[in-house]
Amino acid sequence: MAALHPFRAAVDKGDTEAFAALLAEDAVFNSPVAYKPYRGRETVAAVLRAAFGVFEDFQYVQEISDPAAGSHALVFKARIGPTEVHGCDFLTTGRDGAITDFTVMLRPMSAVHAMSEAMRPQVEGISRETAGC
Repeated sequence: MAALHPFRAAVDKGDTEAFAALLAEDAVFNSPVAYKPYRGRETVAAVLRAAFGVFEDFQYVQEISDPAAGSHALVFKARIGPTEVHGCDFLTTGRDGAITDFTVMLRPMSAVHAMSEAMRPQVEGISRETAGC
C-alpha cells in the first residue's frame, strides 16, 4: 500500500497542529460554499479546523496522487447532522511539499446546503479573528 499523504495522515490522527504545519505561508483555500477564496496559512488552518469540527464520522476513503505533479485528491465521506456528505479535497503542493492550494468539492446539493449553514457562524468568527492577517 502506498504511503498516505501527510495531510491525510494528520487528519486521520486528529492532529490539527500537524495539518496546519503542512500549509504554505501563502496557502489558498477554495471553499465549496464561498465564492471568495481564503488566503494565508493561519486563515486556511482556521477554516479547516472549523470544517473538521462540523463533520461527523469523517473518513477518507480513497487517495489519488501524482506526487511529481504536486497533485493529490483525497476522497471522503462524512455526515453533517442527518445529511450524508461525499466530497473530495484537491491539494496542490509546491516543490517543498507544502500545500499551496486546497479546493473542496461536495455532493449532493443537500450536503452543500448543510455545510453552508453549519459553517456560517464558524466563518464569521474566523473573519473577525484573522482580519489583521
